[in-house]
Amino acid sequence: MIIIVVVTVTLVNSVVLINAKIPSESMEKTIMTGDRIFGFRLAYGLNLDFFGHEISKKIKDPERFDIVIFKYPDDESKLFIKRVIGLPGEKVQIKDGKVYINDSEIPLDDSFVPEKPRGSFGPYEVPENSYFVLGDNRNHSKDSRCWKSTSFVTFDEIVGKAVIRYYPSVKLLK
Repeated sequence: MIIIVVVTVTLVNSVVLINAKIPSESMEKTIMTGDRIFGFRLAYGLNLDFFGHEISKKIKDPERFDIVIFKYPDDESKLFIKRVIGLPGEKVQIKDGKVYINDSEIPLDDSFVPEKPRGSFGPYEVPENSYFVLGDNRNHSKDSRCWKSTSFVTFDEIVGKAVIRYYPSVKLLK
C-alpha cells in the first residue's frame, strides 16, 4: 500500500502538478514572497524528461498574460515564474516603463503591477516557439529584459502554468 501511494505521489508531482514556493518579490502583488503555488504541467501539453529522454508534445500555446513556470534560461536547474507578455513573431518594446507590442501600447493592469515600471528596452522580435516574459513587479524582477543568454523563453523550457496559490490562503491565479 505504501509503495502504491509513493508511486502515485511521484507520478502526480512529475507529470501533473508542480508544487513551488515563491522565493522572490518579482511577481508581487499577484504572488508574494513565501507563497506556495500549484502549477499544472499539462496546461500546454506534455514536456517531460523521462530517464534522460525528453518527451514533448504541444497541445496549446501559452497566451498573453498567462503566468508560466519555466526553466531559467541562464541556469536550467532553476525554475522561474513570470507572466507571458510577448508571443512568437511579435515586436516587444518598453519605452519609459510602458510596454508596446507591435507598436501598440499594452495597458498597465494595476491589479497585478504594484508600481509604474521604469526604463526602456528593445525593440526585439520574439522568435518562433518563444515567449517574452516579465515579472509583475517589473522594477524588481529578473526577467526577459536582463538574462545573459537570451531574452526569451522557448516552449520547451516551459514546465507548466501557475494555476492556484494554496498558502497562505487559496487564490486562483490569472
